Amino acid sequence: MNSLLANVLDAHGGLDRWNQFSRVTATIIGGGGLWPLKGLEATTTPREMTATMLEQTASASPFGKPEWHSVFEPGRVAIETNEGTVINERLNPRKSFLGHTFDTPWDPLHLAYFNGYAMWTYLNTPFMLASSGFEVTEIEPWKEGDEHWRVLRARFPREIESHCIEQDFYFGEDYLLRRHDYQVDVAGGFRAAQYVSEIVQANGISFPSKRRAYMRGNDLKPIRDLLLVSIDLSDFRLE
Repeated sequence: MNSLLANVLDAHGGLDRWNQFSRVTATIIGGGGLWPLKGLEATTTPREMTATMLEQTASASPFGKPEWHSVFEPGRVAIETNEGTVINERLNPRKSFLGHTFDTPWDPLHLAYFNGYAMWTYLNTPFMLASSGFEVTEIEPWKEGDEHWRVLRARFPREIESHCIEQDFYFGEDYLLRRHDYQVDVAGGFRAAQYVSEIVQANGISFPSKRRAYMRGNDLKPIRDLLLVSIDLSDFRLE
């Protein structure tokens, strides 16, 4: 295993501890400028977000109506009632984004897909990087103010749905996550720098409780006036 990744995993609670669990749930509140741009109504209603670890599935509740929730899994996204009745679903959902640009409107299933794969990625970081199929290398460090952050570049396996194939993860001197860079292929490939902060612990595992994603310039610096997505997370539970 990459030596930096080994230190990162230990700093976040350790791979052995992580492997004791099969899913993680958190309460999330989202915001930012991306949602109105996509024709979606911004909501401050807290949601319960659950992501599994051994496979790539995720669910948000409520979704659309108080008695509905979203279902994300490879090759399928759906909105269902809490009793399991399918309200709407889409197979091969990634294909529904073909031709989309930064400001192409999304329907609820587009949102459910984006929300599902994105939150699965965030809640499984950094431990997913040790999974089979991920190619991880250390690249040039990054200077952020007075700090120097070490950077892992991860190439995702094709079977994992995420923002893009290649993503960068930045870590401080304590080996905790500070920033996550990617391009959003389902929205025209715009580049984002997501800053994370206010680390909390649940069952000995460390999670950022605040995430702020900004448009990223050609110089790799965030454009602070363009806050695309904000996510506040609380009440992490591992099962």
